[in-house]
Amino acid sequence: MSQPLARDVAVEIAKLNGVCIRPLALRRLDLRTGTSEIIDVPCGSTMEAKCPPCATRNQHLRMAQCRKGWHLDTEPVVTPDPATEDQRWLIEFRADLQARHDSAEDPSDLAEAIDAVDAEINTAGLRGSVTGPTTPKRSRSTRRRQDAPDLPKRKMAPTTLGRTFTGADGATYRPSLFVTLTLPSYGKVRNGIPVDPAAYDYRRAARDALHFSKLVDRFVQNLRRVAGFDVQYFATVEPQKRLAPHLHMAIRGTLPRAEMKQIAAATYHQVWWPSTDEPLEQIPVWDDEAGYLDPATGEVLPTWDEALDQLDEPQHVIRFGDQVDVKGILSGTQDADQCIRYLSKYLTKSLGEGFEGRQEHADRFLDALRYEPCSPTCPNWLRYGVQPKHAKRGMLPGHCRSKAHKPDHLGYAGRRVLVSRKWSNKTLTEHKQDRRTWVLEALGQPDEPTDPHRYLWRPVKAGDPDLAPLGVRLLRSIADRQRWRAHLRDLSATEEEAA
Repeated sequence: MSQPLARDVAVEIAKLNGVCIRPLALRRLDLRTGTSEIIDVPCGSTMEAKCPPCATRNQHLRMAQCRKGWHLDTEPVVTPDPATEDQRWLIEFRADLQARHDSAEDPSDLAEAIDAVDAEINTAGLRGSVTGPTTPKRSRSTRRRQDAPDLPKRKMAPTTLGRTFTGADGATYRPSLFVTLTLPSYGKVRNGIPVDPAAYDYRRAARDALHFSKLVDRFVQNLRRVAGFDVQYFATVEPQKRLAPHLHMAIRGTLPRAEMKQIAAATYHQVWWPSTDEPLEQIPVWDDEAGYLDPATGEVLPTWDEALDQLDEPQHVIRFGDQVDVKGILSGTQDADQCIRYLSKYLTKSLGEGFEGRQEHADRFLDALRYEPCSPTCPNWLRYGVQPKHAKRGMLPGHCRSKAHKPDHLGYAGRRVLVSRKWSNKTLTEHKQDRRTWVLEALGQPDEPTDPHRYLWRPVKAGDPDLAPLGVRLLRSIADRQRWRAHLRDLSATEEEAA
């Protein structure tokens, strides 16, 4: 058997045994003993197209996280980690700079230093704790739109748990909700394809996809305002057949269906960006001193901040569609398990997968998306006579490299899984550690903490003479996995006999 064929066979067997097919080879040097060895670390991909075993493993981890927090009956306790010495020093240094800035006659140099320290604070994990003094805040009216219904506002209770109900038999029930939210119609479709492509509003569909994550944030804000408690949620974003994103959300606690539909109808997000209705006829040119110029008039294009100062109305308003599905779910029921599987069904696939039979529709959507600005720094603003934020030489409309403009994401640049901070009282890393601890206990291995300073890790290059071929490394991992499974089967059989 040739080496490529043997490798392909090993890859297929690895998939069947749940072994990563794209392991990262790392050399581990033990600083105590001086010994070194090459260890294969799973790639950890969440996409099935790259590594099915790792994607499935991450999918099951998300399912465990969803199940753990959905019907939680005790109040989660979230305590921040204590500040490190470096973090405390940064905050004290930042406070000293602020005091000197406030008393200085010419604070410009100190303002630059404060901005640099703020960036370092954000990197150190203290994001949001300090606001720079030189960034002006542009105020917008917070008054609700006249075309949006009002929402009731209840007094907030310091809890994340929903109501409980007592049945006729005396049993206590704590129901939760499974909600599906979609975007509005852009034209009549059949089997995910527009009946009349010319009448289909591709431009609005592209803008809604770009700002969908902001609309979801607004929905959560309105939901907590109406519910009267700190509503916790686990949500996933998936594409519909028509390629528009929609949301599945598991919500802890319950509200009347009529109120949930009222909240969805009253939720909107205004995008205060410059207008993109009139593109320039020619591509702007770069000037090293002034920035981008209009080639037709020679005038300097307005900067991003100057363009925002001239706004009188939002560029776009995004809302949910009329289809709102609300379903009550009880803990431990078959419906709960089915909803959890449904929530994680498409997590291993990209939003752009599965264009079979809809390629022309997808091409038209991506063409409309190509020139839509996705962020203040997007090069597409040049097409509409505005310099992007932090403009630089070489920007070209229609060639934005951001996640939103890649075909695999269909305009949606947000996270695929949205989890509130107090969902399960544990981070995803802690859930992963729980599963690791269970496996080690089942295998009879000690789960002792490892000294982080004991080992030195370095990547192994492809041409390293100590690195075995991929097929050989996969076969070793398959043998280890089969040995662990046999041990678990023997352990289960022993427990059943003892019972």
